[in-house]
Parts: sequence; C-alpha cells; structure tokens
Amino acid sequence: MTSRSLVAPPQSSGLPIARMRSVFSADDVEKKLARLQANGNDRDSEPLRNMYQRMLERGPQRFAVKPSGVPDMTPLYDLLPNFGDVLDDVKRHVALSHDSEDSLEVTPILLLGPPGVGKTHFAKHVADMLGTGMSLVPMSSMTAGWLLSGSSSQWKGAKPGKVFEALVEGQYANPVIVVDEIDKAAADAQYDPMGSLYSLLEHDTAQSFIDEFADVPIDASQVIWITTANDERSIPDPILNRMNVFEIEPPTLEAARRIAEHLYTSIRSEHDWGKRFEPQAPADVLDQLAEMAPREMRRALVTAFGNARLDSRYAIEADDLPRAANARQRMGFMQ
Repeated sequence: MTSRSLVAPPQSSGLPIARMRSVFSADDVEKKLARLQANGNDRDSEPLRNMYQRMLERGPQRFAVKPSGVPDMTPLYDLLPNFGDVLDDVKRHVALSHDSEDSLEVTPILLLGPPGVGKTHFAKHVADMLGTGMSLVPMSSMTAGWLLSGSSSQWKGAKPGKVFEALVEGQYANPVIVVDEIDKAAADAQYDPMGSLYSLLEHDTAQSFIDEFADVPIDASQVIWITTANDERSIPDPILNRMNVFEIEPPTLEAARRIAEHLYTSIRSEHDWGKRFEPQAPADVLDQLAEMAPREMRRALVTAFGNARLDSRYAIEADDLPRAANARQRMGFMQ
C-alpha cells in the first residue's frame, strides 16, 4: 500500500523537525493482515483488520524532533520558578542532541510533589517547547494495565493502549507522554497498571514494545516520559530507578505572584475580549492570587474577568476573585 504523507507540523523556535523515524515495520503488519484475511471475514477480527489497514495507509514514518540549538528557556524558568532543576535537566538533553545526528532523548522524569503545584502544567509547557505532541494518561482512573499496553484482541471491546495510539495515530516518534498520578494506580490480583512501564522506561526494551491488541513490535524508545506523583512510597523501586526524580516544592509567595502575573497576560492574549482589559493586573489582585495553588489561579482569573464584565468594567478588582479560604496554609508556601 502507498503510505499517506504526513503534514509537517508547526516548528517551534530552535527545535525544528529535522528527520523521520520508523515506529513499526510495515512488513510485520502486512504479514499479520494477510494471516487475518486468510482466516476469512470473522467479524470478531474486523477491528484488528481495520487497524492494520490504517497502519499501512499511514505508513511507519513519523517526525522526530531534532533540535538545531538550545532554545531560550528564560520564559519557562520565569513562568515555572519552582521547576528550575527539571528545566536544567531538559536543557542538558537538548544540548547533547542539538549538534549531533541523534533525535532528542530525555531520561524519564518523575515530578514528585503535593497536589496543585503545577506538575501537569509543567509537562504541557515542555511539550510545547519541544514542538512535539503530548498524551495524558491519568493513572488514578486506571483499573487495569491495558490502558498503557492495550488489551488482547480476543477480548470483547479490546483496543490498543495509549502508547500505541500516541505513536501510530500521532505524528511524532518522540511524543511527550505524561503518566499522571502514577502513585494512585489501582492494581488488582490480575493486572499491574505499572507492568508495561518496566519495559517502556528502558531504552533497549522499549525499541520492540508489543501492544497486546496490535501484537506487532513498535519503537517506543524515543518517547519522552514525564510522570507525576504525590508520594513515592507506593511506586516500586525498579520503576523509580528508571527515572530522574525531582521533588517539586510549592512556589514562594514571590514566585507565585510572578506565576499569577504571567497567567493574567496569557489569558488576555488568548481571547479577543482580553484586549479590552488593562494590560497589567492590579497589585492587590496579584497578592490575592499568590495565596492560591497554581492550578486554581487560572480559574480564579477567568471568574474575575467575568465578574468585571458583569459590572461593566474592563479592569478586574480583588473583590472579583473567588475567595480561597486558608489557601496559604493549604499550599504550604515557602517563605
């Protein structure tokens, strides 16, 4: 079959798409498809047959991010002041690959810290900076390991896992996959939700990762893994040992104020109605936002913008913000 060409995605500053990489073998897929077709038109095998046909239609080639230089990460350090050590680690990996033939590789990352400090927010910004896609896997909602690795095609309602979907349905050979709240994975007697991570987080074994539904090897060795957790005690040591672990502290009040200031500017720029509002938030508004968890700030600001318009104003005031009782004590802000 003729491979369908991929449309080049927008390039991010300093990190252009430079080359292609195969994420599976078309020969392997053709053999699997031929075997299914030889067995007749079994309706139970139709989803698997359709998937193989789509794989061949799209072809095995995916874009691989290839940095041409180390980008200016100053805005990220300013926006995510409590993630400096992690950003340093990402910058080191970019520096290693930008003047070589290698595509970008990043040692799997574990962000360890209390709820609300911006761990998932950080992952989204890193994916944007790298110019690659991002998939979110919420481990707290998992009841079986197949969410990552797929379920056997012999089961009713079976389908591929998130890793397969990101690589085969996506455009990138090295997407960012965020495994959120890995410490909340619910294992039962039959399935281990973290089981597939033992091979996925190891470069060598990830090169031939087999999704249980597709049953063909895929190259997941270039995936950029970012995992988050509140407590590492429920994470097996062999998983922890495969990652660089970073403890994320709550931002200081000064840093939280800078985050609030960036969010105010960002929300204004994202909306047409934002142009009508004052370019800077009042000091007392920023002071009140700084008492909130980073994940609450955006919601609070949108509420404030709406309250201001209900009052026929294009300037928000502290009273427009929702009250967050005991926010500072809850977050445990650093002094």
